[in-house]
This record gives sequence, structure tokens and C-alpha cells, in this order.
Amino acid sequence: QVQLVESGGGLVQAGGSLRLSCAASGRTFSDYVMGWFRQAPGKEREFVATISRNGGSTYIADSVKGRFTISRDNAKNTVYLQMNSLKPEDTAVHYCAASAKPGLVIGGVWTSYDYWGQGTQVTVSS
Repeated sequence: QVQLVESGGGLVQAGGSLRLSCAASGRTFSDYVMGWFRQAPGKEREFVATISRNGGSTYIADSVKGRFTISRDNAKNTVYLQMNSLKPEDTAVHYCAASAKPGLVIGGVWTSYDYWGQGTQVTVSS
């Protein structure tokens, strides 16, 4: 089992940047595929980005491609989401998630994930 704690959210003006962190504890961090998802009020949970166990493969949602980057530091048990050129439509609670499913390399579907953090609010003002 793994516990996930997100940090780094906040209020930022459009065009600004934030870096979200997700610290993991419990089992070996490199055992997990990691992902970021977000959910705005009244909307469904949306995939944002995913990264493979060794960090060699990533996949970014089209809605944030070119603006967001996912990375991980297995020595620090942490996954990051660098968000640049933020837009008001990026406003949402952002969640990190971990998957231990064998055979999964990267995961863009929320049902692939076993563990979730509590979320961190990102608010982008226009």
C-alpha cells in the first residue's frame, strides 16, 4: 500500500506557473505507475498526465500538452507536475494517483489506479 500527499497548489494569475508535488510513502515508489488527474466543480474527473515506473515514458493530455510536464524522482519518492502558461480552465482540484497493476506502463484512465491523494486546489484567475 502507498500513501500519497499532494502539495503546491494555490491561486495564480493566467499565464503563471505552479509546480505540484506528490510525496509517496509506504511501498517502494518505483513499483508504481503515477498519474495526475483533475476535477473541476460539476465536471468529470479528467486525465492530465502519467509517467512510467522508471520515468522513461510519459503521456500528457492534449488539453495541457506543451504547457504541463510530468516527472518523478524515485530517490525522493515524489512525482511532479510542472504547470506553465496556466489558463482559467485549468482551475480544478488536482489529484495524484498510483497504480501497481502488473503490465501497465503508463495509464490514462482513472480506473487503472489503486491509490489516490487527497487533492490540491489550483485556481487560475483571469
